[in-house]
Amino acid sequence: MDEGQAILAFAALAQETRIAILRHLIKAGENGTASGALAAALGVSTASMSFHLGQLQASGLITSRRESRSIIYSADYGRIGALVAFLMKDCCANDPRVLKCC
Repeated sequence: MDEGQAILAFAALAQETRIAILRHLIKAGENGTASGALAAALGVSTASMSFHLGQLQASGLITSRRESRSIIYSADYGRIGALVAFLMKDCCANDPRVLKCC
C-alpha cells in the first residue's frame, strides 16, 4: 500500500459510523451484510448508510456484490491487512510490545 492509498483509507475511517460499519463487516466474515441490514443494526438511515458505504468502498476497505435485489458489503481483509502493515512498517524499532495488544 502506498502513502496515498493509506491516507484515503485513514480518511475514510476518521468517522464514528464508518468505523462501526467496518467493524460490523469484519465480524460478518466473507458472507458480508446487506446495506439495509447494516443500517438497521447500526441505527443509521439508509441514505446516510449509502454515503458511508460509498466512502469505505472508495477507500478500498470494503467490497460489494449484488445478490438478487440486495447489495452485499464485505470487509476486504487483504486491504485492511495492507493498511495495518503500512502503519506498522518500520515501527518502534521492531519492539514486540507493539503487537501484544492484538
